[in-house]
Amino acid sequence: MTNDRGNPRRYDDIIGLPHHVSAVHPQMALYDRAAQFAPFKALTGYEDEAAEAARLTDARVELDSARIEQLDARLRLLAERLSDAPTVSITVFRPDGRKEGGSYEAVTAAVKRIDAVRRVLILRDGREIAFGDIYGIEGDIF
Repeated sequence: MTNDRGNPRRYDDIIGLPHHVSAVHPQMALYDRAAQFAPFKALTGYEDEAAEAARLTDARVELDSARIEQLDARLRLLAERLSDAPTVSITVFRPDGRKEGGSYEAVTAAVKRIDAVRRVLILRDGREIAFGDIYGIEGDIF
């Protein structure tokens, strides 16, 4: 016997028979059955390490003297206007805790105080930004 492609019709004798269900062994739950066919992970943690290696970070930009002078002038102007509680947008470099480099982010907040001894900006919400991490300061007061 052959099918329409000329191949032998295998299983024609059993294709219509009912599915066997064991009277002795209980049926396995679908979740447990699927677990048998789950892929074996010989290298646990490999995906996490690969994802960490693929994660990109930015290099810290070294500021030239003109940029440093601009930031100093803006910090002085900001210090003069602290009584007005100015809101500024500060571009800050955040070092990555797990690998070399980091990322730049914009922080918009009101400045509470400038601590020249510790070299930090103290924001009204309590956050502190080190002078060395500042890349740029923007705002209406400049």
